[in-house]
Amino acid sequence: MKKIDPATIDYKKELVRKSIHLTSLAICYVYYFVSSSFALKVLIPMTIFVVFIDLLRYYQSPFSRLFYMVFGPLLRQHELDYRKKNLNGASYVLIAVTLAVWIFPKPFVIPAIAVLILGDISAALIGRKYGRHKFLSKSLEGTLAFFIVGCLVIILSPKIGLGIKEYIIGFIAVGFGAIAENISFGWMDDNFTIPITICLVMSVLYYFFLPGITIMLPNVPN
Repeated sequence: MKKIDPATIDYKKELVRKSIHLTSLAICYVYYFVSSSFALKVLIPMTIFVVFIDLLRYYQSPFSRLFYMVFGPLLRQHELDYRKKNLNGASYVLIAVTLAVWIFPKPFVIPAIAVLILGDISAALIGRKYGRHKFLSKSLEGTLAFFIVGCLVIILSPKIGLGIKEYIIGFIAVGFGAIAENISFGWMDDNFTIPITICLVMSVLYYFFLPGITIMLPNVPN
């Protein structure tokens, strides 16, 4: 009988997880067409519900069995720790998106969410498959993959219309997001730290280098 490499199984599980993660791009698409206030009316109850369900598995055995039967194969080891009671990635995504929509303008939030999804997928798959050189907490290859894909997202994201400075600010923010992805672990989940870091960096850079600019996308609800 052919021996199956556990690393191959883990990589296939990661592919499945990231394929599901990819569906979160729908958030960017929908948010582009709706106002922040409407988005929050949907996101806040959704986030509360998902986090409640996520935590309930630690306290209700009958529900826990059902939860793990459905979602167990998709969870990472740290998301199964009953002692620490960590949330899963989906909960962190919703918490981060809700906070970002509440605090930051739409031109920051849309690329930040897209970078989270596409950059994180690239970092995980490239890093696990081709990562050979250690960089901070993870691999240089994975971090570079995140940065390159994140920069492509910035190029393709909707813009305010401020020219090259807008792109440069986006690239710098992606660089900080790549570092956040690299060093995040445990309760500081990268699904939370990446979009919040990118939005914070954009906010600081716009404040210093493009002061007084109205940060709104043209011809869409903000």
